[in-house]
Amino acid sequence: MSDLRIRLSQNAPLLTAVVVFALFYVFYNMNHPRGFSTAVLIQNSNEVFTLAMVAMAQTLPVLLGGLDLSVGAIMTLVNTIASHLLNGGPLQIIFGFIVCLAAGAACGFVNGCVVVYGRIQPIIATLATGAIFMGIALFLRPTPGGDVDGDLSWTATNDLYEIAATYGFAQDGDAAWFQPIAWIPVPLLLLILVAVCIWLPFARSVTGRTVYAVGSGEGAAFMSGLAIDRAKIAAFTLGGLFAGIGGLYLALQTSSGNADIPQAGAYTLNSIAAVVIGGTSLLGGVGSAIGSIFGALILRTISFNFRIFEIDPLMQPLFEGVVLLAAVSLGALRVLRVKNSLELFR
Repeated sequence: MSDLRIRLSQNAPLLTAVVVFALFYVFYNMNHPRGFSTAVLIQNSNEVFTLAMVAMAQTLPVLLGGLDLSVGAIMTLVNTIASHLLNGGPLQIIFGFIVCLAAGAACGFVNGCVVVYGRIQPIIATLATGAIFMGIALFLRPTPGGDVDGDLSWTATNDLYEIAATYGFAQDGDAAWFQPIAWIPVPLLLLILVAVCIWLPFARSVTGRTVYAVGSGEGAAFMSGLAIDRAKIAAFTLGGLFAGIGGLYLALQTSSGNADIPQAGAYTLNSIAAVVIGGTSLLGGVGSAIGSIFGALILRTISFNFRIFEIDPLMQPLFEGVVLLAAVSLGALRVLRVKNSLELFR
């Protein structure tokens, strides 16, 4: 019983985010004319995926005790690259995917090297590198446009049945074994795969645990003989990969590329909000990318409700700000209750 209580206490922020999202999303569907339908779920999944990826990207530097102001710029850069490469034959499209993901990881690697070897605070380093990434994006795509394979764009933004129908597997799509999963939105499945296949193995690895240790106390981590520099570079590189996946999907969703500076800034700020709402401490060392996913879900669900109730666009930032302030305040209560700062990370 005591072990269960400890686990619940350790995962309280994540559980809170899950409950808040569930309440908001059920309320949204109850008031939507087509609530609880597959069409609504697909639309919502498309709107959430990119922000969830950028929020996961932001989680890693936050766990280290810093902030990455370049995640929106990396997403935008990969988006513009994808608008040039995601067309042609199968081999060309596969090559485009590899280049896009490599570009995102490379941007994150550059961030990590600047922070580690330049000995610059992450918030300053990524402010500079983010400007460089946006400059490259503007060079690649001065005006919105591009050409993304239509079939790929259609299947990536719909359910599994559309994949079977589009690529000639309609008979398999109608099979009895396929029907229970045919309704699953592709972006939702991709989100689960990224979390399970990339984030969880990293979080449980030695490097992932070192990231948590550095955020909890870099001096103690150093005295323990942990590879701090390697962990920092790995965290920023993985963050760049996550942001790159978000930019890649944004190109599939819009069938184009757009080096939009305000959009990049909005995604960066929303990623920080999602991380905080998801229960990751800005002090570092506490939190999870899974929580950030639910933070992104909460933010998007709030905007979904705005559409249903036709909230004045000028009032929407007020409501979003109140939600973010409440989330930050709840996270701060734990710190205020601690009399000895050393007890914070027990």
